[in-house]
Parts: sequence; C-alpha cells; structure tokens
Amino acid sequence: MKNLAKNIFIILIIFLAISLIFSLFSGQSQELKGVTLTGLVQQINEEQVSKIVIKGQDVNITLRDGTFEKTTKEDAAPLSTTLKDLGADPSKIQAVPIEVSQESVLSYWLINLLPFLLPLIFIGLFLWFMLRQAQRGANQAFGFTRSLVRMLSPQDKKNQRTTFKDVAGLQEAKDELKEVVEFLKQPEKFKAVGARIPKGVLLVGPPGTGKTLLARAVSGEANVPFFHISGSEFVELFVGVGASRVRDTFAQAKKTAPAILFVDELDAIGRHRGAGLGGGHDEREQTLNQILVEMDGFEPDTRVIVISATNRPDILDPALLRPGRFDRRIILDLPDINDREQILKIHAKGKPLAKKIDLRQIAERTPGFSGADLSNLMNEAAIFAARRNKKEVSMEELIPSVEKVLLGPERKSHILSDKEKKIAAWHEAGHALVNASLPHTDPVRKVSIIARGRAAGYTLKLPTQDRHLTSKTEFVEELAVLMGGYATEKLVFGEMTTGSSNDLEQATDLARKLVTRFGMSDKLGPRTFGEQEELIFLGKEIVTEKDYSEKIAAQIDEEVTKFITDAQKTAQNIVTEKRALLDRIAERLIEKETIEKEEFEKIMAGEA
Repeated sequence: MKNLAKNIFIILIIFLAISLIFSLFSGQSQELKGVTLTGLVQQINEEQVSKIVIKGQDVNITLRDGTFEKTTKEDAAPLSTTLKDLGADPSKIQAVPIEVSQESVLSYWLINLLPFLLPLIFIGLFLWFMLRQAQRGANQAFGFTRSLVRMLSPQDKKNQRTTFKDVAGLQEAKDELKEVVEFLKQPEKFKAVGARIPKGVLLVGPPGTGKTLLARAVSGEANVPFFHISGSEFVELFVGVGASRVRDTFAQAKKTAPAILFVDELDAIGRHRGAGLGGGHDEREQTLNQILVEMDGFEPDTRVIVISATNRPDILDPALLRPGRFDRRIILDLPDINDREQILKIHAKGKPLAKKIDLRQIAERTPGFSGADLSNLMNEAAIFAARRNKKEVSMEELIPSVEKVLLGPERKSHILSDKEKKIAAWHEAGHALVNASLPHTDPVRKVSIIARGRAAGYTLKLPTQDRHLTSKTEFVEELAVLMGGYATEKLVFGEMTTGSSNDLEQATDLARKLVTRFGMSDKLGPRTFGEQEELIFLGKEIVTEKDYSEKIAAQIDEEVTKFITDAQKTAQNIVTEKRALLDRIAERLIEKETIEKEEFEKIMAGEA
C-alpha cells in the first residue's frame, strides 16, 4: 500500500508538470493577435507599427499602442519585398525597425516535438511503474519457498560471541556438548578410531532453562557459523512450502560447513505423524518427512551438527529420535541453589550493585526459578532502582522483585473494606500458623494481606534446600496448610467466603494426584488410574481415558474426600488449640499488612 501510494503521487506530479507546460504554450499563443499581410501593409502606411521581429516564418508585430500581433511571411521572398508588392510605402517600411531572430535548435525541437513526446513519456512511465510492481510481486512469489533461516557468523563483530562461560550451571550438558565442539574443531581425531559423532542433538528442558543459549555457546566455542530457525517458520498454508524451506535450510548450512543448525521449538513440526487433521497429506507431516530425509542424507564428513530444543519430547515422532538422526538427548533441569547464584552473577553484569548485596540469599528465595526468571528478576530490580532515582541496586530492590516475579505486581488500587481486610488477615494467619505448627513444611518467609496478582493476600513459604523427592507425609501436611485458611474462617467467623476457592482447587487437585498418580492411597494400593493423552482438534485438550470400573471410580472419590477431610481436621485442631497465636498474627497483619520471617518467628516463640 505504501509503494502504491508513492507511485500514484509521482504520477500526479508528472501530470501536473505536463499541464503546466501546455498552459504556458497556450497562454503565449493567446496573447498574440493574428493579422494578415494586407492588414500589416495598411498599418505600416498609417505609421501604427513600431517594431517587427522575424522568427523563421513567424512575424511578431509590436504596435505603437503597445499591443502585439503576429502573421506569417512567405518562405522564398523577403518580408520587405512582399510588403512592397502589396502596396506598402518603401519610405515608411524603412522607418520601421525590422529584426531577424535566429531560433535555436533546442527551442525548435521543444516547440515542435514536445507536444508529441510528452504523452509518450507519460505512458512509458506509467507502464514502467506497473511492470515494476508486477516484478516485485513475482520476486516475492519466487522467494516464498526460500528458507527463513538466519545466520550468525563468527567473523561478524556486531554479534557478541557466546561461550560456555556465559552459561552458568548445566555442567553435565556442557560436558556432553564439548564432544560436539571437539568434533567440529578436530574431526580427524574421531575418524581415526572409527567414531561417529551424533548428527543431531536434542536439548530437552522446561522453558527458560537456557536451551537456545547453550546452542549458541556451542557455536561460539567451535567458532563456526550458527544457523537458527524456529520450527513454526517451516510450516505454511500452501502445500510443499515447508518441505522446500527445509531443503533450502539444509543446503545453506552445508555450504558453510562446519556449522551449527539450530531448530528451536522442534515440537511445532515434529509431532507424531497421523495425529492431526488431514492424515498423511497434512502439510506439517510433509515438512517432517523432509527433515527426516535431510538428516538421514548427511554424509559422515558433512560436519553440520543439528541441534534442536523442545520442552515436549513425549509428543515427538519416534522416527525423529532414532539413532542416526536425533540420537543424543541432553536434559536441562531447573537450576539448583548454586547454579541460581551463578546465574544471578551473570545477569548482574553491567548493573551497579550495592556493596552489601547478598546474591546467595536471593538464590535461597528463588527455588524453582529458571534462568529466564532470574534474568527477569535482576531486570525488575534495576527498574525498581531507577524508579527510586537510585544509582545502585540493593537488597531493597531485589527482595520485592522476587515476589513480583513469583506472585505478580502489588495491586495498590485493590483496597479492601474493614470487614474484608479482617477476613483476609485471619485467613492468611491460619495458613501461616498451620504451616509453622507442622514439622515437615517449608518455613514461612512472609505473610501479607497486600493484594498481588489475583490474590487478596498470600503466605510465602520457601524451602531451605532444593528438593527432588516428596514423601506422602509432606503431601499430607501441605494439604493441611491449604485447608488452614478454610478452617480459620469457619472457626472465627462461623462461615466461609470465596477467598478459599483457590485453596480448595489446589487441595482437590493434589489429593486426586495422591490417589491416581502417586499411588499413596492405603485403600487402593500402589497403582495409577487413568491414562492421559493430548488431543489436538480446535485447541489443546488433555483427556483422561478411564481404565478402571465405576466401582473403583467411587472409591477414588472417597479417598480424595478422605484426604481433604483429614487435612481439614488437622488444620482445625491446630487453629483451635493455638487460637491466641492465631489472633496475634491476624491483629499484627491488620496493623502492619506484612509480617517478615524474623517477626513471625518471634510471634510463634511468644516474644512481644
């Protein structure tokens, strides 16, 4: 649309220029009045002519009253001879100054040919613009099947080189990928012993764990070109476009070998074949087939390593994961406390930090955070510092940033009434009290009734160390903590509010997992119930296929209800027996709105 508007504007300018030229010529012809040679003879005899200018055959006449006239003379005879033949007085002819003006070649051609050339020029320009637009559309059509892959060259100084030093943690993954780097640098070392390096490396891990960063680090360590493309950029509406782009992508990578070809979000095109609409003729499946062919056609000495990333390895086609294609899987886990501290140090580069800052403490407060979450945390802390007009980032900005990333921003406009504030205070006090009274729960870090995200209040409890396994006792106590707010509202106010709805949802989901997923029901025994599968039709839907009878279904419901009921009784006994502590916590929350860990421990210890 922009090019079309530009072309129309240029055409209008040309049209206006042509109109202006024609108006100039037409205006000049209108100023000169025509007269015959007989009339000119009469005017000379009456002494009305002051000057005559001859331009070729044209005769321009200037009268004494200031008017202008024109006539045309004969080709062969001079003007004076013609006038004498027509009866003009020779003496009076000599009294009139006659000038002969030589017309230039340029003006002659302009005057005679311009009226014919301008329309032709106008038509030619119009056709040129039309052909230019058609050619541009044709180029776009021919380029539609070209690959959208981007290349980062190691010789390009604009691109910052990424190495393993820029990736904190993930030591096992880096050890696996060092073999790929060594193969790209010294392939003869492996060929001498008959070793074959994997053609494809699949990075598997939750979002934000650094899969793309690790792939770039491999390219930086090996100092080879890095081609990167997303799986969704292969698939198009038109049949055959995805397969054509796959061929073009692999062809470009082979030309610059040794190289790294990184395909992000492989599950966009690598799903099980035959699982979607369209069967075997689905465009996505044709694209996947082409990828399988290209990877299987790699020669041993091609020295092009395909690295892909996904967080859904369970839905990938088995043919994609067989040896000879993606035959090496590298698992990327969420960082532990030591890795989180190193990641925070990397993202702290370029940010002025206060001298008393303790990144270890921030790492302790962020279990379950990915590398992307920690990067966002440091960025939010820098934004907080800039908002407060500070020159350094301190713990006063880092600690609130943890809660902002974890729970969302504070909703200061969400003002509770006195009654709602009182209910929220006792509700959160119930959660905190039950949590602190049970032996296998995580310590309470903070209790607040300031709204964050969708919650009117929250009890923040964080583990002291990373946990990979959870026991049944810990799950049961977690259920009691979830029911602490519900039990407190029932005890203090005699009725329940909608504030417990999210707690009940989490408790019900956890209790059902204890029975159907974890085999922790004493009545039903160590087995799982229901097979989950993902259906893709008009959207994503997780369905559970029942592999048990209606009798077992009723027993599952009974066991889920029993887990929740027992948790409610545990929470109710705690808040009833420790009602004084419950009231102290709630009253302190109403007064301060927020209780930190140190103050909460003092209240639980009975200190003033």
